[in-house]
Amino acid sequence: MVQPPARQNVTFPSAAGTAHGYLALPADGGGPGVIVIQEWWGLTGHIADVADRLAAAGFTALAPDLFGGTVAHDAAEARRISAGLPAGRGVELLSGAVDYLLSRDEVTGDRVGAVGFCMGGGFVLLLAARDPRIAAAVPFYGVIHGDLPDFSALKADVLGHYGRTDRTVPPESLDELASAIRSQSGITPQFHLYPAGHAFFNDSRPETHDPASASLAWDRTLEFLRTHLS
Repeated sequence: MVQPPARQNVTFPSAAGTAHGYLALPADGGGPGVIVIQEWWGLTGHIADVADRLAAAGFTALAPDLFGGTVAHDAAEARRISAGLPAGRGVELLSGAVDYLLSRDEVTGDRVGAVGFCMGGGFVLLLAARDPRIAAAVPFYGVIHGDLPDFSALKADVLGHYGRTDRTVPPESLDELASAIRSQSGITPQFHLYPAGHAFFNDSRPETHDPASASLAWDRTLEFLRTHLS
């Protein structure tokens, strides 16, 4: 797989350093904020396109670059790079991105949404579990390595999208995840299963993309974000 350079157009302080990201603004100049969290490939054109689609729907979207400009060219490289990002460090970087997004005049409200894919879907849940400024959490086939986080401080409503034939995130694992969220936070997550496999939303990967499932998941995501960020 040949990937172009990471998509970046903003710089902001985060985790006691300088971070980069891709910011997409709605045509009318402002709207609720949404953090878009990358897959293990990096801040690719696909992730920037998701931010653009959110902006077209009226949201101010920021995709922080968790890999500092590096984009993986194959699965082995993606695995190596993502393994070098500890969960705590990733959440720290993402919390800095929330700081930056909420500081923007184009963002309405004092809480934001988070949408993420695969590795980024896992980080959606990790971030929401620790940062009460996340009001709406949307993991697409989110991967969490190791133990589940403590959800007792979770304040976000949760909408998850998963594939029935996804062995990376087996559907049977969702019962444990839903139970942990519900018992620890009192929040009942909404999990949807689709007739698809892993990465079914990624239209830059024709070998995994499922257009019908992706379209339905996207429509549900926009409705969910509008409901909880209005």
